[in-house]
Amino acid sequence: MSDHADEVARRENAARQAIKNGFDMEDEDSGAAMFVAFHLEELAPDYWQARTGSGRPDPSAVLDILELRAHWGGEDELEYFDFTLPDKVTDYVISVRFDSKGKVDEISMES
Repeated sequence: MSDHADEVARRENAARQAIKNGFDMEDEDSGAAMFVAFHLEELAPDYWQARTGSGRPDPSAVLDILELRAHWGGEDELEYFDFTLPDKVTDYVISVRFDSKGKVDEISMES
C-alpha cells in the first residue's frame, strides 16, 4: 500500500472514531447528532430495517452504517472526509476536517 493510501485509511479511521467519540444526541450543535436526528425522522422505517435490523435504530447503529463519500481539500486531498448513508438517499454528509498536523479539527453536517 502506498504512503498516500495508508494516510487515507488512517484518516478515515480517525474520522470515524472522532464521529463516534464526539457523538451526543443532547448537543444541538453537534453535526453528527443533527445528521442522525434528521435522517431518523426523514427516512422510512423500511430503509433502517434493511440496513440495521431495526425500523427505528439507535443512533450508534446509524453511525455504524456510514459510508465514506469523498475526501478532498488541500494539496493532498486529505483535509476533509465526508461520510453519508448508503444508497444515495441523502445529499447531506457528516464532514470531518483535519488540521495541518493530521488531527481532527471539526465535525459538521453539510449539504
